[in-house]
Amino acid sequence: MSIQNTKNLSCIIIGASHAGVNCAFALRKEGWEGSITLFDSDPILPYHRPPLSKTYLTNTDEIEKNILKSSEAYAKSEITLQLGVKVKAIHPNEKSIVLESGDIQFYDKLVLATGARALIPPILGIDSAINLFPMRTATDSNNIRTTFHKLKNKRVVVIGGGYIGLETAASLRKLGATVTILEREDRILSRVTVPEMSDFFSQLHHNNGVNIFSHKNVVSIHGSDRHNIIQCDDGSSYIADMIIVGVGIRVNQELAQEAGLEIENGIKVNPSSQTSDENIYAIGDCTFHYNPHYDCYVRLENVQNAVDQAKNAAAAICKKDAIYDTIPWFWSDQYDVKLQMVGLSKAHNEILIRKEIAKSNCFSVWYFKDEQLLAVDAINNGKAYVLGTKFIKSGQLINKSKLIDSSSEFNPTNLTSE
Repeated sequence: MSIQNTKNLSCIIIGASHAGVNCAFALRKEGWEGSITLFDSDPILPYHRPPLSKTYLTNTDEIEKNILKSSEAYAKSEITLQLGVKVKAIHPNEKSIVLESGDIQFYDKLVLATGARALIPPILGIDSAINLFPMRTATDSNNIRTTFHKLKNKRVVVIGGGYIGLETAASLRKLGATVTILEREDRILSRVTVPEMSDFFSQLHHNNGVNIFSHKNVVSIHGSDRHNIIQCDDGSSYIADMIIVGVGIRVNQELAQEAGLEIENGIKVNPSSQTSDENIYAIGDCTFHYNPHYDCYVRLENVQNAVDQAKNAAAAICKKDAIYDTIPWFWSDQYDVKLQMVGLSKAHNEILIRKEIAKSNCFSVWYFKDEQLLAVDAINNGKAYVLGTKFIKSGQLINKSKLIDSSSEFNPTNLTSE
């Protein structure tokens, strides 16, 4: 198929968050002339997700102020939105999908942007807990802020010390909540960063009045009409008027798995975002994809990856050269701190920390595998983030002694000179 003869063809996209929406518009930009239909079980016009645990939670804006595209934009690009509609099955041999209503839709190309859902752990009594919410969707965020403002007492317990839990804790603390974080591991952020960064964020939350307890494995929750009692396996207990669950996600891979697509830590795709079926592509949080820069397969849960893969898949569907080769990046806002991360640090065997003497709460963590820079975590330091991105992409060797010398000029020329 060439891009010149797509007028009578159909592309269906399942999932209308960042990946799905960006793919639909990218298809039009790449020259797809056929029909494009977006299905999503969420009835709300597609919206930005990162603010949900941050600014959206602390203000009174309606979700309409946070949408990805206006209704008019979809109409103008002849993209059909089918919101509040759940897809029940995919039949690759017939090139069709089955909706929960029983209706059948046929496609020439199918894109899976099914994302992930919040993991609700199998804690005894969790189903009967009151005012318990995950933080994943606009509905979750709306429920949290609406319920929170109705509470007489505002004792909030966050189960899980990952970024979503920490961001939500910071936002609710700003609103006046008494916040406690229960982390099962020995430190917060233990799966994603080094102890030095965990210590920084622990201190940051402590300074803002949040209590963080590690080694806390929640085993039961008893909910009454007034509050919840959370019991941990070490015998400790905590009272909560509201509980936020932030212990991770589940990939929405069931449709793909039942359709016989290859699954490995998500929906496995090639460098063109193509699944094991040549007519089906997958993008965003649900994918397990190859990153050539790090020579490994990864699954990433961030907006940048969703947008980049969306554009990659659109180009591939339109028969254009499309090889996914992006350096991952991510950010988190908590109180007056901005964390910017670039790269993948998993294979590191050395970390170096540069502190900026002239500024408080301004430093960066540099992850190396021998002499190769793998990743950078920058706290209130946009320059470190930009330089780290530049060095990772170029593969330039860095003078490590100058990197950690806070009195040494922080620029590319100086850091690469002997």
